[in-house]
Amino acid sequence: MASAGEKTPASSRGASRRVLMFPLPFQGHINPMMQLADVLHSRGFGVTVFHLASNPPDPARRPAGYRFVPVGVPADNLLPTGSDADFAGALLRINERLQAPFQDSLRVVLEEEEERAAACLVVDSNFRGMQVVAERLGVPTLVLRTGGAACLVAYMAFPALCDKGVLPLQDQSQLDMALGDLQPLRLRDLVFSATTPHETMSTCLERIVESARHSSGLILNTFNDLEDADLRKIADGASVPVYAIGPLHKISTGAQSSLLAQDRTCLDWLDKQEAGSVLYVSFGSLASMDQEELVETAWGLANSRVPFLWVIRPNLVQCSEKVGLPDGFEEATRGRGMVVSWAPQQEVLGHHAVGGFWTHNGWNSTLESICEGVPMICRPHFADQMINARYVQEVWKTGFELEGKLERDKIKIGVTKLFDQAEGEVMRQRARDLKNKATLCIKKGGTSQTIIDLLVNSIMSF
Repeated sequence: MASAGEKTPASSRGASRRVLMFPLPFQGHINPMMQLADVLHSRGFGVTVFHLASNPPDPARRPAGYRFVPVGVPADNLLPTGSDADFAGALLRINERLQAPFQDSLRVVLEEEEERAAACLVVDSNFRGMQVVAERLGVPTLVLRTGGAACLVAYMAFPALCDKGVLPLQDQSQLDMALGDLQPLRLRDLVFSATTPHETMSTCLERIVESARHSSGLILNTFNDLEDADLRKIADGASVPVYAIGPLHKISTGAQSSLLAQDRTCLDWLDKQEAGSVLYVSFGSLASMDQEELVETAWGLANSRVPFLWVIRPNLVQCSEKVGLPDGFEEATRGRGMVVSWAPQQEVLGHHAVGGFWTHNGWNSTLESICEGVPMICRPHFADQMINARYVQEVWKTGFELEGKLERDKIKIGVTKLFDQAEGEVMRQRARDLKNKATLCIKKGGTSQTIIDLLVNSIMSF
């Protein structure tokens, strides 16, 4: 098997070129962009990373051949927090505010790096404004979609659903309406935010689709055996080359890009647990819950009697920087549960002790779980998470959604279903099958490795 770090014939040609990259400044977007950077760097390309002053990647974790360029001024006020925030509106504001400073930074970089000419800019699909700047300066662009293919297909169908009057949602009774060509999605799966005005959401999604159609190629962190039908729909609808080169976290050999300090003591705790016995619970870096939901989650886990590793960020509870677990919870779970503020997720999911994942279904978490053969309890919050959860339950059948109000008895039943019932074992076997497919696609001659070669050759042709 060829590792990501092995030199290929393309790498010797890449040594004379540099790839520019601009990730969106959120954990779930920085990670796949930097993983892609590592893959391209291993093929001989120099890498220049543009970043906001807030949430910058850590240069100390990267080898020689990387350059990091800040854009604009600290923009903390532009970055929303919590799953109830207006992310779409924030993305539009970020695009507007950053175009002028990015143009200045890009001009300087193009002049300074003339000896190792920039081949292209790889831009997050939410950065249509930065793509326009690059086009203006004559720099070809590739677009990285950090979500799944099914999500982008839904985004592409959004305007037609609006034209038909299906969206915006008019009546709560329509939430479970089937969406024809988008099956198994329901209307509720396309209500991406309860706090963003419909016009704002429509504009944001339109820009994402525009970024794909105006690019020289679209890169997706997925693989053919997982989303083949949706990848074909994208290729037909976007009319640009589509490169499904995932799972990037399995191909990249670079350091992790976590913005939060990881508590690695949980790995020692997992070493002491029985194989497949632990439920890993994490809702990502942005999703949040209220205090009542936290209490119900705590007692649901306690009452399930299943060992658990629970990630509780300091800002997990809405409107609070301090999380208080209910009285008696620690005593009830002593020796059977562990709570940490952040975990090295890829290592946790790959640990032999972990037998299930209760997740918010962000794409990175969903893909990481698939790649380790870990079945899921799904609790989506916003954006693409509902689509991912629906595919986990209805298409890949490697988990199920925990719907409705969070209640301790419902949680206990869900955990029992995953760990103790025959239905859970069927999901576990399907998860193992997908893990095997993910492993094969990144081996030499596998689909993702082959498509990476095509991507490298395309970059060299710019």
